[in-house]
Amino acid sequence: MALRLLSVFLIMPSHRYLTHSLLFVMLLWASGSRIWAAADFKKDIEPIMENHCYDCHADGASKGDFKMDSFTTPEARFSDRKHWMRIWENLRSHLMPPADKSQPTEEERNKLTQWIEQQVFKLDAANPDPGRVTLRRLNRQEYRYTMLDLLGVDFDIDEALPADDTGYGFDTNGDVLSISPILMEKYLDAAREIVSKSIRPQQAMIPVINIAPEQMIAEAPSKKNAQWMQFAKPAEVKVPQVIEHAGEYRITIEYRIRGSEEATAHSATMKLLVNGKDIGTQTLGWDNRKSITYNAKASLTEGENEIALAVNETSPPLEGEKQLSLTVLKISLQGPMDGRHKVFPRDYYRVFFKGAAPADPVARTVYAKEILRRLADRAYRRPVEEGTLDRLVKLAIAAANAPNGVFEDGIAQAATAILASPPFLFRAEAQAEPDNPAKVVLLDEFSLASRMSYFLWSSLPDNELYELARKGELRAHLDEQLDRMLADPKSQRFVENFVGQWLQTRDVMSVNINPPAVLRRQFDEAYRIFGERQRRALKMETESLFSYLLKENRSALEMFTADYTFLNETLAQFYGIPDVKGNEMQKISLPADSHRGGILTHGSLLVVTSNPTRTSPVKRGLFILDNFLGTPPPPPPPNVPALDDVRKTTGRGLTMRELMVVHREKPLCASCHARMDPLGLALENFNAIGQFRADERGKPIDTAGQLITGEKFTNLAELSKIFATSRHLDFYRCLSSKMLTYAIGRGTEYYDGPTIDRIVVDLEKEGGKLRTLVRGIVQSVPFQKRRGDGQH
Repeated sequence: MALRLLSVFLIMPSHRYLTHSLLFVMLLWASGSRIWAAADFKKDIEPIMENHCYDCHADGASKGDFKMDSFTTPEARFSDRKHWMRIWENLRSHLMPPADKSQPTEEERNKLTQWIEQQVFKLDAANPDPGRVTLRRLNRQEYRYTMLDLLGVDFDIDEALPADDTGYGFDTNGDVLSISPILMEKYLDAAREIVSKSIRPQQAMIPVINIAPEQMIAEAPSKKNAQWMQFAKPAEVKVPQVIEHAGEYRITIEYRIRGSEEATAHSATMKLLVNGKDIGTQTLGWDNRKSITYNAKASLTEGENEIALAVNETSPPLEGEKQLSLTVLKISLQGPMDGRHKVFPRDYYRVFFKGAAPADPVARTVYAKEILRRLADRAYRRPVEEGTLDRLVKLAIAAANAPNGVFEDGIAQAATAILASPPFLFRAEAQAEPDNPAKVVLLDEFSLASRMSYFLWSSLPDNELYELARKGELRAHLDEQLDRMLADPKSQRFVENFVGQWLQTRDVMSVNINPPAVLRRQFDEAYRIFGERQRRALKMETESLFSYLLKENRSALEMFTADYTFLNETLAQFYGIPDVKGNEMQKISLPADSHRGGILTHGSLLVVTSNPTRTSPVKRGLFILDNFLGTPPPPPPPNVPALDDVRKTTGRGLTMRELMVVHREKPLCASCHARMDPLGLALENFNAIGQFRADERGKPIDTAGQLITGEKFTNLAELSKIFATSRHLDFYRCLSSKMLTYAIGRGTEYYDGPTIDRIVVDLEKEGGKLRTLVRGIVQSVPFQKRRGDGQH
């Protein structure tokens, strides 16, 4: 239409008409999007809303306190983004219209959501808005792991630093990670303490080589090693060891005797052999010490040497006595003992990578600059500026030259300044025009490396990431770096910190639960059933499931459908599952009739969504809506009576389901409870500490229900199946939003819709694999780009 008008006006001969025409077209162009939006709305969109929405939300009706026809002008209608956000969210999640109302076709639903995205939100799916992230400091966990990876110090953050605030459910949110003068003082104290433990004068020592007992093995086909050698079965185990400096070495063997708690006549000899030569023999017999040490000396040659242990029985056990065995705990070689070759402890080289400082003052300054450049580059996650480096070197030399000062003291002083500086404490990202919100830029590769490392490792980039960023090659090797990072043990930090906040496993250890009241047992007995060991195991079960799905690249939907779980002996006993031994978490297949299987049966979820003395269907339902479906209800209205007060007034014999019926009698409460209650009541077979029960107050527990989207279920297994089938796209969208929030440090907004939709499409295509999600996050526009910090 605009093009036709433009062509007509431009061919008119009169300059007067031309002038007026151009003015008209300019006005039309300025307001055209609104005019076209109104035209599209009247023709294509409002008929859909009239058929499916207006009965409840227009023409005088305002169910849920929401009206769609209260706008006085088209401009007001199309500029109220918050209004359309509610419609958009409810349409995408199929919450509206309700299941008992006339439903739009998928074509109509898509047409309406796309119109909102294009005409109201002004989204460009091809070029999404990356948003902006507030300059953020390291949170406590990031600070802890950064110090561990940078200086090798596992700092006690709980004692030294206050707990972080959270935003949108995560403590990675930049808007809440501010810093106060008091907190700055704590960071300065922490820097001093950490530096005192990691950067200090140390003496060079005769080096020690440690050999793990499992490295000492018998000749094939035997699989015996030094961790377990029976007295009664003669055996020899050995290991080759390369020696750089020939000479006399002290060989130390730490071992213990196993097999019997009571004395026995069983005995043997342990013979030490070096390059086939008998070095010494130790008599072995019953001994209940946890560690026994045997020392010997031997001459080792430069190159490969063979260290061997041979065990031979000398006296069998008497009748009725148990047999003994040897367990080697540790083997070490120290030498050469003449002291001609010495080394500093390993942690010294973490900072002083060339060893001790040279005596020459000029060379010492050069070495100080090399050390501080390496340290500052890694601490700042990008190359340190030369001016900053020069000031750090001057500080270090001045401290080293002070009375009684030494070179290490000077480096420690400069390192303290590095660790208490804004470039270390804050994760800054360069922006060419920081005050221009319209300017979108690709993150520089140092910032990208930091985003990746703090996302997956909660720590600074390692040398490989840093070097790729320095060369400008990180983006070119993104996929292989992702695979490497997920394979690294440090990725367990991502599991603990993301799952710990998304599914609240962090809270399992501290959530207020009263076991005596829940179990109706005496204090000691109740806490034996549900105490610290059980809480820790519950936390580990959920984290182990997520970790397994991530490491094995399995579908996220297995969180609902898994016919297995992860247990140790403590948790198996708590759940009543037999034949699980040991303290380590193990993948256990569950029988078809098991009450367990899937995240909704995990004790961690059930505990953190309970009240101290009873279950809470409202908390459990809200948890599921918020964390699995992404559709949390609005806050409750004021002056709603507590459920326990309802029980007092209506009688103590009511079941939880009966109480909930009374509780939601208010019309204003009913709509939200219709969404939460069926979900929460489906979990009522599990008490407040997550143990299964078949009845409540002598009545069988009814777990049947119906979702607001219409799906019916009779038990928890059927509900879990619904989440993995008809509602799986909602779960994909919710999980993507949660992980994106955690990764980029801000809450997801309407303009992140195209990004999340793209990730969901990839998840659907790839069968919901968790690594597809992680890769989609890292490759997304919000993760790879940013805009200025001005108003937007």
